[in-house]
Amino acid sequence: MRRSARLLYATVTAAGSTAGLKPAPMALLPPIPLYRRLLRAHRHKLPRESRLLGDEYVKSEFRAHRNVENPVHIVGFLTEWQMYAQTVEGDGWRDARLDKGKIDKMSDQQLGQLYELMQAIRAKDMEDDGDAYSVNEKER
Repeated sequence: MRRSARLLYATVTAAGSTAGLKPAPMALLPPIPLYRRLLRAHRHKLPRESRLLGDEYVKSEFRAHRNVENPVHIVGFLTEWQMYAQTVEGDGWRDARLDKGKIDKMSDQQLGQLYELMQAIRAKDMEDDGDAYSVNEKER
C-alpha cells in the first residue's frame, strides 16, 4: 500500500446516512500499527494453533495488498481488518457467525479461501477427536 497521509488518517463515512442513526465513524489506523495490533491481539487472545494460522493469514494478506493504490480498496481493507481486530480483542468472536451480507459480497476467490479454511478447521477437529478416541481406547 502506497503511503498517503490523506488516506491513512481518513475516517470511514456513511454516505447518505442521517445523523444520529449510525454510530460515529472510527478513525482508521495506518497499516503498520494495524498490522502490529492484529499480531498482538492474536498473541494475547487466540490459542496457539489458531494464532499460528491467523498470523500467517494476516501476514500474507498485508503482503498481497502492499502495492494497492486504489483509495477505496485501501480504506475497505483497513476498515475490515480494524473491525476484525476489535472483534478478536473483545472475545465476541468465539460463538459468532459470518454475516450473510458479507458472504454475498465475497468474490469466488474469497469464497474458495473460506471453504479451504473451513476444511482445514474440520480436519483439525477430526484429528483432535481421533487423538482423544485413541487415548480412550488405550485406557480400556
